[in-house]
Amino acid sequence: MSDSPHLYCAGCNELFSDEADQCPRCGMPPVESDIHLMDTALIPRGANVSSSIEVELDDILLDGQTIDIYDCQYLLGRGGMGVVYLARNRKLHRQCALKVLSPRRVSNSIDYIQRFENEGRAAAALVHPNVVTTHAIGKSGSHHFLEMEYVSGRSLQQEIDEAGPIGPLRSTQMAVGIADGLSVAHRLGIVHRDLKPDNVLVTPAGYPKIADFGLAKQIHSSQLGTTKLAGTPHFMAPELFDGEEATPTSDVFALGVCYYLMLTGRFPFEGESVSALMAKILTGEYQSVRRVTPGIPLDVAECVSVMLARSPENRPRDGAAISQLLQAVLGASRDLDTLAYEAFNDIPSVRYESVDRAVQIQLRLPNDRRQTVYLQNSEHRAGDRLLNIYSICCEARPDFYEHALRLNAVVLHGGLSIKDIDSQPCFVMVDTFPRATVSAEEIRRSVIEVGSRADEIERLLTGYDVN
Repeated sequence: MSDSPHLYCAGCNELFSDEADQCPRCGMPPVESDIHLMDTALIPRGANVSSSIEVELDDILLDGQTIDIYDCQYLLGRGGMGVVYLARNRKLHRQCALKVLSPRRVSNSIDYIQRFENEGRAAAALVHPNVVTTHAIGKSGSHHFLEMEYVSGRSLQQEIDEAGPIGPLRSTQMAVGIADGLSVAHRLGIVHRDLKPDNVLVTPAGYPKIADFGLAKQIHSSQLGTTKLAGTPHFMAPELFDGEEATPTSDVFALGVCYYLMLTGRFPFEGESVSALMAKILTGEYQSVRRVTPGIPLDVAECVSVMLARSPENRPRDGAAISQLLQAVLGASRDLDTLAYEAFNDIPSVRYESVDRAVQIQLRLPNDRRQTVYLQNSEHRAGDRLLNIYSICCEARPDFYEHALRLNAVVLHGGLSIKDIDSQPCFVMVDTFPRATVSAEEIRRSVIEVGSRADEIERLLTGYDVN
């Protein structure tokens, strides 16, 4: 094994060749250190780790050896707590990811075993499709270990490294899954502390799973004097640099950085050193995602801005709150044409087309009557946006008011109101749904009901079939 120093990035933990003069991921100058002081270095499957980049394994098991009831098959990665193997549980005859504590790190950190056990307990309490499941925690001889679910995909960071920006829809879908995983942790009083794409695994089906709950990287940097910080600098909320404890809102900030990175392929905050990066984060200076990538929808940019708010009080309070907002953004990403198609593509008696910023739906009703129903988004912000479903009954003439009010009192679906249509006040039948969560079935049922009621009111008030 070479005696040359290992280089890694103090900002994002990328491990790279000692021939490079800056981090290939974020551009920050490298830090020389023994490999055991770094935290996350993912090793691609099949990589030759003894070539340009060497990974020191202390006296930890080599491929093919065993620990307790586990056969270690090959190395998946190297982290701050130790190494992770693809292993086989001989008793249950299943593959797993086995994280083995580094004996060398134990001698360098008095709270190391406690932190490792804390991770195991925290992770074992979380059972959710978007969280890597921890099956067991144990010790065999001098080796402490965690048995975890094996996720056969790759990390989110590897996906970004290979593909660059992954698009607003895919990014938002991933962010929703991560937020859902955080929400169950936050409900149990568990804070991740080091959320980043390296700690999010992506299944072959494309779903995110959060790993490494309960850990916090210790940053050793001469630029920060004697200060030790917990986390990975690029993803740390401003208050953490002030020495405050990690909270659910600091996890939300970290998810905001992940979201920005997925959308743009860049970090929102960058600096030539850890101290310069910290200054940027503390001042909240970053370019909007729409300036970096102009095609990003406004709803998405607003959501990123809220997540990256400098003050914790201005961010969504926890994983559940940000999941709700992200789902609203995701729902808004389905355009009205898509919603109409999902609701009516298999109904031959219904025709629809886009008109301006709405979808116009033509219904054929009994007795050869016809009625037009409109789908239109409200003007609210993403989290509060509604889908308005309305149909015009007739002109809102004063001599119709009393009769219309009496009819409104007995309407079972929707409500009768007055809306200006081409500067002309009209009676309209209206129904509304949350834009983010409305289903095709709800739209189909509402359109038919609203159209039928509007036609009936038109018939009773005017005797005609105009709308």
